[in-house]
Amino acid sequence: MAMLKVQVTSTDHIQGDEQAPFTLVEYGDYECPHCGFAYPIVKKVQQHFGKQLRFVFRNFPLNEIHPHAQAAAETAEFAATKGRFWEMHDAILENQQNIGLPIFLELAKEMGLSAADLRSALSAQIFSSRVREDVVGGVSSGVKGTPTFFINRCRHEGPYEFEDLVQAIEVQPAQKIRQ
Repeated sequence: MAMLKVQVTSTDHIQGDEQAPFTLVEYGDYECPHCGFAYPIVKKVQQHFGKQLRFVFRNFPLNEIHPHAQAAAETAEFAATKGRFWEMHDAILENQQNIGLPIFLELAKEMGLSAADLRSALSAQIFSSRVREDVVGGVSSGVKGTPTFFINRCRHEGPYEFEDLVQAIEVQPAQKIRQ
């Protein structure tokens, strides 16, 4: 069984209690239709487990087949520097059918972020190294496609329908609470 090689740290994008006994890590691509399908399922899994689950999202743009995936990931990273990562993450996935620079700029404006600053950051590829770090970590963990999920560091090999993820999480031994 493949294992997550890069430990979850405070530099990750995390939702949920740090002390949660279960951690779900997703390597995702904002333009991937499968990630778009998984997005509401993950939200439902989070609601189901509540404080028992912490969710981590890591970028894994499949640039060869998704021409806007890198810019989408960099847009989310730009928003992260303003404390708006999750809002942008959700908004990009909810607007996946319109993915591209115009929607990124529009979403930035709607969130009170500077569209001009985002455009400059994307042009200068300021956040490309942050995205690349996630990709390198994913590759070292055996990620080849998206979405790829890890539950308590073990790669989830099955389907990612709601029932499948819930069952896979429930059979994992709870993580020891970190001190």
